Amino acid sequence: MPLHPQVQAMRTRREASRTPQLYTLSVDEARAADLASIQASGGDPEHVAEVTDREIPGPGGPLPIRIYRPVTGTELPVLVYFFGGGWTLGTIDTSDAVCRSLANATGCLVVSAGYRLAPEHRFPAAVHDCHAAVRWVAEHAAELGADPARIAVGGDSAGGNLAAAVTLLARADGDLPLAGQLLVYPNTDYHSHTASMRDGTDPYLFNATSVAWYWANYLTRPEDGLDPLASPLRAETLTGLPPALVITAEYDPLRDQAEEYARRLGREGVPVTLTRYDGMVHGFFCMGGELEAGRRALAQAAQQLRTWFAG
Repeated sequence: MPLHPQVQAMRTRREASRTPQLYTLSVDEARAADLASIQASGGDPEHVAEVTDREIPGPGGPLPIRIYRPVTGTELPVLVYFFGGGWTLGTIDTSDAVCRSLANATGCLVVSAGYRLAPEHRFPAAVHDCHAAVRWVAEHAAELGADPARIAVGGDSAGGNLAAAVTLLARADGDLPLAGQLLVYPNTDYHSHTASMRDGTDPYLFNATSVAWYWANYLTRPEDGLDPLASPLRAETLTGLPPALVITAEYDPLRDQAEEYARRLGREGVPVTLTRYDGMVHGFFCMGGELEAGRRALAQAAQQLRTWFAG
């Protein structure tokens, strides 16, 4: 189908205002513009019962986390969420609206985990930071009022890539069972040359050039893209990973690689739900203030989390 009318209106505004692509800006300029855009399109952040910022130890130094508590109580399930931004942009503020909505709709703690950004800190720094954050949540569950047996991971775009990589590390740990993985249009393969990547050339939308810019910031050398922690689709096996919800957008260069990851999870015995949102573009999940489909995708994610946590 064509671009959804709400997306088309957004694109028309960008073209009329000649909004520059983030990859044409300096990294600092891109970070500021990205956060401003996300906050403008995310809608009014929902109220939650308690929001706490703190720092936890990470492999390269302290890491920021933000804890969203929708209700009082103990032994609440937990979603550890990783923001998107091509491993280059973003902070825990980036995913604030999404985390508030998911906390309220799911009734779980949501822990938004910060991680070191590229190009200052290249692969695999972000992966190990995110893994450390999940382990910290599990080890401090009693302090948080959380249930260590009901921890899920999730994220959008690069955050989805990091969530998928964390499940690979958690499987290797053997002592960090995860209830599920929420993967919203994740990068899964650096070497992807699919139809959606070839078709993703619109200068006013997230496009293949955007993807290449982010990977160039993240990887020290192209060979690093063969590592399953960078390209989860290249893992030798996906057997034994936690159940997954994979959300994609029709007009997204990452669509095909994300959907192939979902299909492979299913072929290798992992319970998986794959949903493509027709007429949508990369980033729509965080645009609930402008796009009705973003609100529907958030509701779907919350329903899936509730199912996982119910056991």
